[in-house]
Amino acid sequence: MSDSSSDLGTRYQDLVRQVVANTRWRQTQTINLIPSEMTPSLLVRLLEIADTSGRYAEHRKVDGKEVYYYQGVDFIRWVEEQCRAELRTYFGCADVELRPISGQMANEVVFKALVRLRLRRQTSDQPRLRRVANNALTLGGHLSAQPMGALFNYVERDPATRRDRVTNIPVLAENPYRADVPALLELLDEQRPDLVVFGKSMFLHPEPVAEVAQLVADWEDRPVILYDMAHVLGLYGAFQSPFEDGADLVTGSTHKTFFGPQRGVVAGNLQGSLQPLWAQIENRAFPGSTSNHHLGTLLGLLAATYEMNAFRGDYQSQVLGNARALAASLHDLGVVVEGDPGDGFTHTHQVVCRVSAHGSGDDVARRLERNQIIVNYQALADDASFASPSGIRLGVAEMTRYGMGPQDFGEVAELIADVILRDVDVAEKVTALRARFVNMQFCLPNEQSLVLGASLLGSLMPSSAHLGSLAETLQNLANTSGPS
Repeated sequence: MSDSSSDLGTRYQDLVRQVVANTRWRQTQTINLIPSEMTPSLLVRLLEIADTSGRYAEHRKVDGKEVYYYQGVDFIRWVEEQCRAELRTYFGCADVELRPISGQMANEVVFKALVRLRLRRQTSDQPRLRRVANNALTLGGHLSAQPMGALFNYVERDPATRRDRVTNIPVLAENPYRADVPALLELLDEQRPDLVVFGKSMFLHPEPVAEVAQLVADWEDRPVILYDMAHVLGLYGAFQSPFEDGADLVTGSTHKTFFGPQRGVVAGNLQGSLQPLWAQIENRAFPGSTSNHHLGTLLGLLAATYEMNAFRGDYQSQVLGNARALAASLHDLGVVVEGDPGDGFTHTHQVVCRVSAHGSGDDVARRLERNQIIVNYQALADDASFASPSGIRLGVAEMTRYGMGPQDFGEVAELIADVILRDVDVAEKVTALRARFVNMQFCLPNEQSLVLGASLLGSLMPSSAHLGSLAETLQNLANTSGPS
């Protein structure tokens, strides 16, 4: 073996050793409560490394016909068609655009498409959206719908104030996590924005989509109603059904409460004068925002959508019940839980806690991490900025998928309270609790997944003389190394 090969082998060994250690730590020893994360199933992860992960499939409509610019893409085309069909079933919508590779890109595709559509109605060579209504970043609004995020350069600036013409959705004084609907309707009627963006990253309550849709229904030049469901995409229908409420578009990430890889999606139910917008969305997806749209994770998304459509009812109800159980338990134990206590604190997978009496949010999050509980710190409504956060944000989706129920989240709440309120070391207790929840639910059983996984891995090593029985090998590894 050459020196270079030997060096490469050594570096690979070190890398794999660290990857294995990190994976075992996160998957068998810690309780993950970050609400924007989801471990995909074994088969979803394996599909991401199939042949498609190294391929291209650029395509667009030309004179009404879908034209692909690469050869060898018949299978990929089938995958896209199947995935669109599965997602149309999931959302109950007319159109799905799959090519954005993140939720933020999905929003930017929509913003570009809206500006492009306005260009047809304006004489300006540099059109912008006249005004946008959204949730304020300081009140949980998602970064991608802010001028400092994906909205950058797509909304007009007031020449007098030099500020972007963005109106924040007003909230209730007694509950800043819920919209003040009468005040919002009054503002919209007065300002007549081009776009209303619902959805948040700190998300506890449904959004007033139906009320806004009813208000603008008869406007001659009504705003587009966009619901950014990044955090709650996997709860569509159980938490809220924006299309039934009158939304025009839904965007989101496919990897938070949804079961998929890290990608984005745009779904649409555009009608009447807004129908031409969909062609612009397709064009802004390609060639406007992507070339290669990551076909390995696209294949994983199809498998994840199979899982979601198969298990959505049980999964969604368990997530919502677990979030309320965690919130109630934390409250009863003396941790300050944000939201409306008379309304169960939360209607999503998230629980938000105020911890400033026991340290800053980032300090508390680090203490929890040292105790094998993974959360993220969160600036709350009355915080000056994310530099001085007074809260933490929890999510129950991933651990629900690993089998935790309301009673189990009661145990989790006791461990969290011990760390926050009493600074007790509970790391061993957390690891012991996690050891009971290492087998993923709402997907194929391990036995079936391992057999199919062996076939997938075998296809990647067709000339190897050392394959043996991959299914047996994988089963042995699963029995000795923890979860699949």
